[in-house]
Amino acid sequence: MGPGIGSRKLGIGTAKAEADNQVVVEELGLAIPDSQLPIPCSIAAYLKTHEDKPLLRFITCGSVDDGKSTLIGRLLYESKRLFDDQLSALEADSRRHGTQGERIDYALLLDGLAAEREQGITIDVAYRYFDTDRRKYIVADCPGHEQYTRNMATGASTADVAVVLVDARKGLLTQTHRHSYIIFLLGIGQVVLAVNKMDLVDYDQAVFERIVAEYRALAAQLGIANVQAIPLSALEGQNLSTRSAATPWYSGPSLIEHLDTVELREHDAASGLRLPVQWVNRPNQDFRGFAGTIAAGQVRVGDEVVVLPSARRSTVKQVLGPDGPLAVASTGQAVTLTLADEIDVSRGDVIAAAGDPPEVADQFAAHVLWMDDAALLPGRPYWLQIGSRTVAANISEIKHRVDVNTQERLAAKRLELNEVGYCNLSLDEPVAFAPYAQNRALGGFILIDRQTNATVAAGTLDFALRRAGNVHWQHLDVDKAARARIKGQQPRVLWFTGLSGAGKSTVANQVEKRLHAQGVHTFLLDGDNVRHGLNRDLGFTDEDRVENIRRVAEVARLMADAGLVVLVSFISPFRAERQMARERFEDGEFIEVFVDVPLEVAEARDVKGLYRKARAGQIPNFTGIDSPYEAPEAPELHLHADTDSVPAMVEQVLQALR
Repeated sequence: MGPGIGSRKLGIGTAKAEADNQVVVEELGLAIPDSQLPIPCSIAAYLKTHEDKPLLRFITCGSVDDGKSTLIGRLLYESKRLFDDQLSALEADSRRHGTQGERIDYALLLDGLAAEREQGITIDVAYRYFDTDRRKYIVADCPGHEQYTRNMATGASTADVAVVLVDARKGLLTQTHRHSYIIFLLGIGQVVLAVNKMDLVDYDQAVFERIVAEYRALAAQLGIANVQAIPLSALEGQNLSTRSAATPWYSGPSLIEHLDTVELREHDAASGLRLPVQWVNRPNQDFRGFAGTIAAGQVRVGDEVVVLPSARRSTVKQVLGPDGPLAVASTGQAVTLTLADEIDVSRGDVIAAAGDPPEVADQFAAHVLWMDDAALLPGRPYWLQIGSRTVAANISEIKHRVDVNTQERLAAKRLELNEVGYCNLSLDEPVAFAPYAQNRALGGFILIDRQTNATVAAGTLDFALRRAGNVHWQHLDVDKAARARIKGQQPRVLWFTGLSGAGKSTVANQVEKRLHAQGVHTFLLDGDNVRHGLNRDLGFTDEDRVENIRRVAEVARLMADAGLVVLVSFISPFRAERQMARERFEDGEFIEVFVDVPLEVAEARDVKGLYRKARAGQIPNFTGIDSPYEAPEAPELHLHADTDSVPAMVEQVLQALR
């Protein structure tokens, strides 16, 4: 055990004669009464002081090789938060993986993945913890590569301050602009511009001032008001914890001096209570509590509250914290509330002050950062998670895409990886929300792919669309059941999907003839026929295919509401869109019919000559040639059109209907 290990751990200076005993106490975490401590110092008092320090979360971001990991590694070293064995391991790793010759490579304290050390880059977000006499810190080291922008956004989502590093030799780069835009988007109001590697430009004041002027212009364009610029050399430790003699022309604070004094964002205690329910605590029949972390406001026993989106009202009966009842609880505290009335409250609901409730809506204007390799397509269904609530959602319209370099608004029909768009967002159910600028918990969301469960986007809500509040469902006395009853039949939707030339329309046409002969009220929606009218404005891009299916699914739903048996014959190549269509109908009402045929058989039939034109490049985005067909994984009916006859397939469909 090396000397000084204990003092590094707790930051307590000890006398040489008492060091060994103190190391044992601190290393083992022994609970020894103050009176029995072998040193004139109270560990309990120190720990209490440490517990009461304010916490600051910050990120380091910027372009590749700007020195983010080196900066944090050097901060950990200078704050004496490294043990002797860590230092020994760091020295060994520096000799093996380092990029600084014989010197210690502090970046290796952060880059723990094998791929990061091999390539000398940061891939994943690395979180580290340290403290000073004034504050505790959680710092997120964010990757600089463009393909890992999603990881940077993850780190920034909980930060209070952003440290944007710029290589003094290179100035502002594309990633500097991109990360700064994400900082603005995620509402981080405090930015430190760390002009790093000043030692490589001989600490030239003119270089520093030129970079600062360029960044302040960018910050003003974005609307970032608070920027503190600091000249640094992370590798040499200049202007990190103390001001450096190498920059006599700089009169501002060191990085740690600034972070120790930067004003933390104060929560608005005057706003009404906002408690997203994370868990309904029901240990026995005598207790029913609603647990969550208060997102805004305060709560006391007797407060009148409203549960959203149901708008049921009650009063608070108990406010319970981890250690028992509380007189009052406020923003950031984890609590369990019990209510005076037995009302329905579920995970994802929001308990709010009755006199100051948040808005409830199902359509929004929102900024969206797309984080998936596959493009965002308007109309495609996703899961939206906001707070502890998960609902079905889709991007109904992309208003514009933002050029992160110039902040120019550009027309767009899709969003590609790492692009930011301003979009209209439509949810299947209303949710309680607040604009992100007012409350992160109720204004930030993620989108989740419904097939893979991967997080594909992060976004911020701006405001509810007016039509979300003006348009309401109108009650109708004659419903689907009444319309079906007078026809003497049960509504059904037969969704025929498959490659062009598989025989979908042929089978669907024959099925409708048989049903019509039996007196069944039907309607056939055929892909080609619909494109002559309802969908004549749509092409065959992925975006238009999604909209094509969305419109047809809505029409089919209206026809099913009319009590009809609806036959839909569309290629509908994407599983996500077929799932979207299915979810518009009741259980058992939607029957997916996969008319399966090998591509070579469909191409050999080619009665319309479409495959031949697609092969010649005359028809772009043709399914099966240069646009994919995603075969159903579990259709209700699987027809083999290459081996079965049309009459046999018709009988299979009719049998499925029976």
